[in-house]
Amino acid sequence: MSTIFNPEKLANEYENESPEKIIKLALENFNNIAISFSGAEDVVLIDIAKKIQSDVKVFSLDTGRLHAETYRFIEQVREHYKIEIDVLSPDTKSLQEFVYKKGLYSFYKDGHKECCGIRKVVPLRRKLSTLNAWITGQRKDQSPGTRITVPVVENDGAFSTPENKLMKFNPLSNWSSTQVWEYIRSNDVPFNNLHEQGFISIGCEPCTRPVLPNQHEREGRWWWEDATQKECGLHAGNLKK
Repeated sequence: MSTIFNPEKLANEYENESPEKIIKLALENFNNIAISFSGAEDVVLIDIAKKIQSDVKVFSLDTGRLHAETYRFIEQVREHYKIEIDVLSPDTKSLQEFVYKKGLYSFYKDGHKECCGIRKVVPLRRKLSTLNAWITGQRKDQSPGTRITVPVVENDGAFSTPENKLMKFNPLSNWSSTQVWEYIRSNDVPFNNLHEQGFISIGCEPCTRPVLPNQHEREGRWWWEDATQKECGLHAGNLKK
């Protein structure tokens, strides 16, 4: 890492810069950095990063409840870019205890937070504790009601610890879904086959469904809950209070 790294200053300086420049900034300043991969935006990040640096580190969360298409997509990306993907799993004991006490579909009754905490947040926290920085595919317009604050560079307030001040880069913060898909089509970037079935924002199989024309992309996630609750906790530091 560079000895002088001011995320607030750089967030202002790079606010209107291209994702390429933001990713280049991240890779030049941090060796111990990885891209978080799950959806279309993240593969755009991988595609850009591979054109800048060959040895890109990538990780993905396997909740144990993903669509079969998503598992095939992870493998497709691994083979297409000739990269290793660190696939993270939930803690076996915690997950077994949760399922034993509450069953496989408790989130339909009492909300998705507890399930997401065990299957996604805890494994992510474990991974991020080994890194100095990470790159995400967050966009402001993914959920205007909650993701209102997504600077292109920031100190990760959700996952930093006194021992590890974690940096977070959001190179696609100002991009729209249209821009993401224009890049995918123009650069022959792999994408999840579920997108061809009406899925836009793709999470776990029980919690994701296709959206209708003119519905916002996040309406297909946790559709039984209030719109202000459509977050799993991975980007808690960027959520509107």
